Amino acid sequence: MTDQSAGESASGALAAGTRRRALAEFWHYYSANTGAVIGLFVFAALVLMAIFAPLISPHLPQEQFRDSLLTPPAWQEGGKPMFLLGTDAVGRDILSRLIHGARYSLFIGLVVVVFALVSGIVLGILAGYFGGWVDALIMRVMDIILSFPSLLLALVLVAILGPGLFNAMLAIAIVLQPHFARLTRAAVMAEKNREYVTASRIAGASHLRLMLRTILPNCVAPLIVQATLSFSNAILEAAALGFLGMGAQPPIPEWGTMLATAREFILRAPWVVTFPGLAILITVLAINLVGDGLRDALDPKMKRS
Repeated sequence: MTDQSAGESASGALAAGTRRRALAEFWHYYSANTGAVIGLFVFAALVLMAIFAPLISPHLPQEQFRDSLLTPPAWQEGGKPMFLLGTDAVGRDILSRLIHGARYSLFIGLVVVVFALVSGIVLGILAGYFGGWVDALIMRVMDIILSFPSLLLALVLVAILGPGLFNAMLAIAIVLQPHFARLTRAAVMAEKNREYVTASRIAGASHLRLMLRTILPNCVAPLIVQATLSFSNAILEAAALGFLGMGAQPPIPEWGTMLATAREFILRAPWVVTFPGLAILITVLAINLVGDGLRDALDPKMKRS
């Protein structure tokens, strides 16, 4: 019994050491990309800002100050210290709305990516594992979706389903799903005839176990990179739909919706358009930089000696 416990402890220590070495190797390749490290810190700051939005925002996002309509930023003439980035046409603090808007944008990206990732993996692994008519049917549907411009297809789907945040997220997830399905299919087809899969099949593993426990874990790395890049695409598509009036509806402080409600004041109050646009730009750029770093760290072909 003592020998067995000692063996289990040694195995646990060995596994922990292996995980530490894997994490150290991952960070070595990831940190070699300076832009990816900067993007990671910016994205972490955005996440913290979204989590603690009620604590750090100076005002409520819907609170209106009727005596301060279209107040310029604090550093410009006519600005007020209590409105650091100015106010919009109905006197709402832009900084507070941007901070709370981070919650909506990150939530949209997370929900869209999770839905597209899960459904894309299911379709891709079925197509790659079984092949034949299953593969042909699934891939032709994915090809049809990919044949349309993504924003146009999302716009059509939202027009059918009706404007709103949930319908916009569903439409964007459907548009992004084929990327995950095709990537999973290619990875499964590359892995399913390898020796370890054949050995598991001979040992009596079921189709479900082969797909989910044997093959899928070896296809995760490219999916993580694609999920990161799709996260930024989801935020961008949601902002575009919000700008066109088909996504989140006012008074929700979503960045695209903020742009839509401010566009008529672009000449006489440019700050109401500039700051939401910068928030979208910085967020999307940071996530794309993180995706580049993950590609460098997870793809063996990209690793440098």
